[in-house]
Amino acid sequence: MGNRGHREPEKSPSKGKRPNCGERLPAQAKKLLSPGGHFQGSHCSRVGPLFPLAEGGERERRTPYLLLIRHPILKVGHLGQLWPSPAPARGRPGRKPRDGITAGAVGRTRPETPTEKAPLTLFLNSLTPKFYVALTGTSSLISGLIFIFEWWYFHKHGTSFIEQVSVSHLRPLMGGTESSISEPGSPSSNRESETSRQNLSECKVWRNPLNLFRGAEYRRYTWVTGKEPLTYYDMNLSAQDHQTFFTCDTDFLRPSDTVMQKAWRERNPPARIKAAYQALELNNDCATAYVLLAEEEATTIVDAERLFKQALKAGETIYRRSQQCQHQSPQHEAQLRRDTNVLVYIKRRLAMCARKLGRIREAVKIMRDLMKEFPPLTMLNIHENLLESLLELQAYADVQAVLAKYDDISLPKSAAICYTAALLKTRTVSDKFSPETASRRGLNTAEINAVEAIHRAVEFNPHVPKYLLEMKSLILPPEHILKRGDSEAIAYAFFHLQHWKRIEGALNLLQCTWEGTFRMIPYPLEKGHLFYPYPSCTETADRELLPTFHHVSVYPKKELPFFIHFTAGLCSSTAMIALLTHQFPEIMGVFAKAIFDGQIQ
Repeated sequence: MGNRGHREPEKSPSKGKRPNCGERLPAQAKKLLSPGGHFQGSHCSRVGPLFPLAEGGERERRTPYLLLIRHPILKVGHLGQLWPSPAPARGRPGRKPRDGITAGAVGRTRPETPTEKAPLTLFLNSLTPKFYVALTGTSSLISGLIFIFEWWYFHKHGTSFIEQVSVSHLRPLMGGTESSISEPGSPSSNRESETSRQNLSECKVWRNPLNLFRGAEYRRYTWVTGKEPLTYYDMNLSAQDHQTFFTCDTDFLRPSDTVMQKAWRERNPPARIKAAYQALELNNDCATAYVLLAEEEATTIVDAERLFKQALKAGETIYRRSQQCQHQSPQHEAQLRRDTNVLVYIKRRLAMCARKLGRIREAVKIMRDLMKEFPPLTMLNIHENLLESLLELQAYADVQAVLAKYDDISLPKSAAICYTAALLKTRTVSDKFSPETASRRGLNTAEINAVEAIHRAVEFNPHVPKYLLEMKSLILPPEHILKRGDSEAIAYAFFHLQHWKRIEGALNLLQCTWEGTFRMIPYPLEKGHLFYPYPSCTETADRELLPTFHHVSVYPKKELPFFIHFTAGLCSSTAMIALLTHQFPEIMGVFAKAIFDGQIQ
């Protein structure tokens, strides 16, 4: 019988020739195949049979799956599924898959290899020593930049930038301040608020009550030395004070006050003087125009006093007029406050002119009358001007009376109050004081009181003794001072050094006591306790208030923050590792791999 009409049975895919796997592979995978279409053993290993057996011995048409390919370029093992995994076969009821076989898949599969467990190890093994050199070098560079920035920020602001950011921003986010919150009515919260209020009032920039005249004193210094005694920051604060004291919302009602409002905002001194003359042309009784000319144009104290007397005449007239209209509207009340500030300022500067010209009793009378007439204006610290004038008169009983009134714990302290109180107590024992005798027999009651007063003064402002003992050179005091700072010490010593020199032995007792305080040397006090100085507030404002040619004192000596040490150590260690890796790549490579392998395991 012929073969016509006879069809041979189709061969099962599992019988006969194995299908070519390369027919359904991408172009890059075809390179891994042998000429016959099978995967080469050097690049891949087959996991399980290409055609898994179904139940009953029948060979179903399935696609290959789970191939382990080792790419010859990447040198990294890759476990992939080239085609969809076979459909789950209908297995026998109750038959459990063996270990290493996925549930639902029929056929044998290989167990998990170490390549699947630790692919990171293969990646680390492929890294070259150049990578480690670049890594450590980059880390050293970044940590070095952080170290330089931290060092600069610490020397400029006195604190660590990282610590400041973490305390100010990160701690509230992490809830670090919740535990420190106390109830509003508790005694601890009251003590904390009182302490914070006291620190706020002490560590603050204040206007110098004994500030000099710009035209008659500061400008003469510039003419002689060619240096500017006032910083831009200091003059900017003075401009803000002038606008606060000498302007109000009703200035637009009077053309002269409108011109002066612009004059106080001018940066150029000739422009301010020109504006003052324009205001006088509009109104010959403009008191603030005379004040500006007396402060900046007058080249001598005599000329400044003449202009201030003209300002006083005009200011009293305007003040009486404002008193009559103060209850008409809130604008008139603001105008009265402005006119009161102008009048008080003029009288105070007239008293300072009299003090500088030698008419001390006249200056004392003006200051006393001013304090009686305007008692609420204690923030202007007129009593410090009075203390200095009374010390010049050597009226120590009157000085003690003023201190008893203003040396109160509720009022803001100052170097003038603390050191004047110490001077009065030192005056009673300084002429007979001897350190050798005191160390041999001990201190009596009067000497203990004097030493305690000096300790109290040094605790408030530890910068003053260096200037009183002439260990540091004096410069012209700024127009604003930082309480407990170097600028306040300069302002005090500039006017009070002569009073300490006038009392015999006062500077000797100050030096002995201050050295004991500064070096933490205990004195044989009968009360049995030592005095340790409190840290001074930050010197940032001092650096902005004082000229650049004056070196600002820093007390106590600040320790370097932790992050400066940390970044310095990190920079040094990473730089050393980079150098060793560059010189000994094989040894450092083995060492790095051992460390990484230990961490992975």
